[in-house]
Amino acid sequence: MGIYLNPTNIKFAGYIKSEYYVDKTDIISFTNRVMGTLGNYICVSRPRRFGKTMMADMLTAYYSKGCASCDLFKSFKIAEDISFDTHLNKYNTIFLNMQQFLSEYHQ
Repeated sequence: MGIYLNPTNIKFAGYIKSEYYVDKTDIISFTNRVMGTLGNYICVSRPRRFGKTMMADMLTAYYSKGCASCDLFKSFKIAEDISFDTHLNKYNTIFLNMQQFLSEYHQ
């Protein structure tokens, strides 16, 4: 089934090794800015096959206490943000891919 609480950064590490990876860490800067405000609920809605799972894996790799991700993010835009160290790997995270979960449940 997988690890749901504080997963590691292995999936995101695989994404960034791809020659087609595009730095989308600006969403982390935005998330850090709205954290703790009335605007802290973020809906990521995109068409099929437009990177929702990859983005969730990236956010998990950044926020999860289950791994150390400083080296993973140091070459991306987020490393230049003032909030980079403040939130890096400081939170309990839950990662649940509903499509994968339901497909494994119905087998």
